[in-house]
Formats: sequence, structure tokens, C-alpha cells
Amino acid sequence: MKLRNICAAIAAFTLLVPAVALAQAKDWSNIKIATEGAYKPWNFTDASGKLIGFEVDLAEDLCRRMKAKCEIVAQAFDGMIPALNTGKYDAIMAGMNITDKRKEAIAFTEPYGRTPSTFAVLKSSPLAKLPELGKVYSLNPDGLAAAEKSINDIKPMLKGKVIGVQTSTAQANFLEKYFKDVVDVRQYKTTEQHDLDLAAGRVDGVFASISYLKGVVEEPKNKDMMLAGPRRGGRPAQGRYRADLEVRRGGQGSGRRRDGQDALDQVVWLRHHARPLTGCAFFIQRPRVT
Repeated sequence: MKLRNICAAIAAFTLLVPAVALAQAKDWSNIKIATEGAYKPWNFTDASGKLIGFEVDLAEDLCRRMKAKCEIVAQAFDGMIPALNTGKYDAIMAGMNITDKRKEAIAFTEPYGRTPSTFAVLKSSPLAKLPELGKVYSLNPDGLAAAEKSINDIKPMLKGKVIGVQTSTAQANFLEKYFKDVVDVRQYKTTEQHDLDLAAGRVDGVFASISYLKGVVEEPKNKDMMLAGPRRGGRPAQGRYRADLEVRRGGQGSGRRRDGQDALDQVVWLRHHARPLTGCAFFIQRPRVT
């Protein structure tokens, strides 16, 4: 299982939307895209309530290239897939993990970013001493044995603790699978809600993507919070993204359109808004009709 796994495939939208349009006979000159609006730095709102973030910028850029008129709307994360399948909107860009179960209901483009997940705790908590801070463990088959050993090693420290997590996410599934026997998993509708409970001491820790949590713990109001323990899923991204995008700009592989410069512009956005450069997001399309 990959936790909010994202690679760079910026042009997938422009290729795959016309393919779906042929199947569904839809006028793709007008497209409605849903995002959560509560997951920094990928999608969130400014002081005026306007949707902003990397995925909002990316969606607008892709729509300009398609010469399509796009409306980006906010939707609660746990209701996104059902609403997509009832035709409430045409696509999702909202930091969603690709899983086999979700593939049964919706069609994904190639992923366009990558991030592991970790814990955030109060600095005064015993969990602040979780070992292997920052070390990344892959949950892919080749790294699973080491990851599971690390999980078992920290279970005694987590026994009896209350851990907050956003509902309907890969992070929630991860906690249910690996820690349900030792922790009380408390699920929240949004990540912001579990952050508030962590600050108030109503939970012992929260589990979310590093791209989100790093921004949280760096806010002055959260000076008593810190990241703790190793990271699960994904791989370290610093020093890799620019090289990866340059290769894709060269047009190698499946023949999809590459536009390295715009992709690199998005990397610059992330460097200013999400340090280190690791993040999570996926673009999802309406199911193909066969």
C-alpha cells in the first residue's frame, strides 16, 4: 500500500480527458473539478475563501492548455468519489491515493507527486521520542519486511495512545491495518480537526502526509508540535524531482506530451510552500464507459 503516492505526470489530463470524452459524448469545453480545499499546500482557501494551492494552480494551467472553461469547487474528502460517480462534477484533484479498491469505481491518470506519511505529536509527549525520525520506509514489496519490523518496534511506545487521522484516507487504512491492536484510532472529517485536538491534548498524535504536517508544525501557533518517528510510504524526493522532470521533458516513454518548463514552475511553487519537496495529490477522472 502506498500512502498518498505522487509522481510527476503533468500532461496526463490533456491526453486522457479527450479519450473519456469520446466514450461519454460529453462536451469537455466546460469541466467541473472538485478539490477538498483543506489540505495545504495542495488545496486550501485564502482569507477571502478563494480556493488556492498547487492543485488549483495545476488544474487552471491544464484547463488553459485544453482551452476549456473549468470550475473548481470544494467538496468534503469522504464524499468525493460518490459525488463524482453521480455526476456532480467531472474530475477530482485532491491528494487522493491510488488503490485497487478505488480503481474499481474511478479511473486515475498517472500520479504527479510523491510523499510519505508520519506522526505529529506534542513536544511534551512521550511520543516525541519515537525513534528513526525522518527515516523513510517503503511499503512496496521490496521494502515491506523492513517497514513491518520498524512498525513492530514502535508498537510498545504507542500502546494505549489515541491517534487522530482523516477518515477515508490511506493513512486511516494504514493505522487500522498495522496499529489497531495497540492504539485507539480516532477518525476526523478533515486534517484541520485532528490538528486542533492534538493542540488541545485530546489525542496523543496524528498521522498524515509529511507535506501537510511539515507546514502545520512550522506555524507559530503550533510551536508545541513536532514531527516524530519514521515516514511510511513514498521515497525521499529532495534532489530528485528536477532531474525526473527533465527526463520527462525529453519525451521518453509512452509518447504522452511533456512540458518540462511548466512542470518545473510547479516545483518552484512547492519549494516555496511545502518544504521539503514532498507532496501528495492525484488527479482522478470519471470512470470510463465500456
